[in-house]
Amino acid sequence: MVNSTVKPVPDGMHSLTPHLVCAGAADAIEFYKKAFGAKEEARLPGPDGKIMHALLRIGDSALMLVDENPEWRAFGPKSLKGTPVTIHLYVQDVDAQVAQAVAAGAKVIMPLADMFWGDRYGVLEDPFGHSWSVATHVRDVSMEEAQEAMKQMPANPQGCAG
Repeated sequence: MVNSTVKPVPDGMHSLTPHLVCAGAADAIEFYKKAFGAKEEARLPGPDGKIMHALLRIGDSALMLVDENPEWRAFGPKSLKGTPVTIHLYVQDVDAQVAQAVAAGAKVIMPLADMFWGDRYGVLEDPFGHSWSVATHVRDVSMEEAQEAMKQMPANPQGCAG
């Protein structure tokens, strides 16, 4: 039975929230603070010191983290030898944000460029193996303009993700 006084989606949360598995979640939290200005809202360490749950906020969005733990079938990208998921982050100044993330230890996978869909966009890999696309919207583009511009793209753009 649902308690009518409890909100099904808590205040400050959205319907969709990334929940990352990291080998070294405590280090990942510190990296996300330095790289993306994350604010730590909660941390629940287990008896072995591994993080069983952490909640960060980057901009207006929540990000959950947990330590890698094979017993829970929780594996991070490095154990899996890659990730099929890219987390997209919109920011006010993508050039400054990418520089900050690189200074904190991120690796540029796709350099920043102005894209046909209207974003200045690039892709990073964090030290824990997670892929982040980072962008600032710089111009509005109609669907027709985007479709026409796509026709002009090379068949296999290097490093394109998302």
